[in-house]
Amino acid sequence: MRAIQITEFGGPEVLTLTELPDPVPAAGQLLIEVDRAGINYADTHQAENSYLSASTLPMVPGGEVVGRTPDGRRVVALTGTGGYAQRALALEAMAWDVPDGVDDASALALVVQGATAWVLLRHSTHLSPGESVVVHAAAGGVGTLAVQLAKAWGASRVIATASSKEKRELALELGADVAVDPAVPDLKSALIEANGGRRVDIVLEMTGGTVTDQSLKALAPFGRLGFYGMASRTPPSPVQPGNLMAHSTTIAGMWLPHVFGLPGDVMGTALRELFQLVETGALRVVRGGDYALSDVRRAHEDLRARRTTGKLVLDPSR
Repeated sequence: MRAIQITEFGGPEVLTLTELPDPVPAAGQLLIEVDRAGINYADTHQAENSYLSASTLPMVPGGEVVGRTPDGRRVVALTGTGGYAQRALALEAMAWDVPDGVDDASALALVVQGATAWVLLRHSTHLSPGESVVVHAAAGGVGTLAVQLAKAWGASRVIATASSKEKRELALELGADVAVDPAVPDLKSALIEANGGRRVDIVLEMTGGTVTDQSLKALAPFGRLGFYGMASRTPPSPVQPGNLMAHSTTIAGMWLPHVFGLPGDVMGTALRELFQLVETGALRVVRGGDYALSDVRRAHEDLRARRTTGKLVLDPSR
């Protein structure tokens, strides 16, 4: 089968198209004929071995696929690794049936980015109607969905940040009330001004560095910052717990795999709600590009250079 393999860690240049044997499912696993594989920013960290979980070589990257099982089920699945290929394995518990009204790109967008936005707003920051929400990287996979979900769930004001005029216009089109350039000299003041002069209640942040620092300073008493990535690869300043107490603020880290340790079927609940929102037209998935498997290096280059919006997918047949 055609697959992308990594034999040394590094940037997009280490992603190599090759032929590999078909994977063989063990007990409790599904073999999936892959129609599309999702591309996530975490994949760029996986390729250079800078992700939260260590990578092992040789490796086929890619943590999510949508396709068919041998018995004809159409499923979207979390694979951990192995997704950038014509065939992939997934644990049966990590695969969910996809309704006919949800296309491949939407299913892939929802299983990681959609679920991430859902968990951030529902569990990590506990959004209540009438609260203000800042969504950083609002034109990205998580951001485009988080903007819409925050509005649908009663946010009084959604403030989007994005790095270009076109991306900010997309965020406004998706329902953000105002869009801000995160590169302004005083981001804290810009966020407060965008919220009508009031400090903000919730920030969803995946950039790191000064964006995190300034966002934390913009929080209102009992404000919450949901931290779920560090795309700049620059750590924020150290936080003193006493400062959190002094301002009654909270920082909540979120890594999606931990959802599976929560009581109840949180992931299934999230996906059922998200699938229904897409089927009824209440939630729009922004498609960021359908790349051939042979163009995977360009996909990673575009992602790292922030030239993309929405959900990126790979077509293993090309």
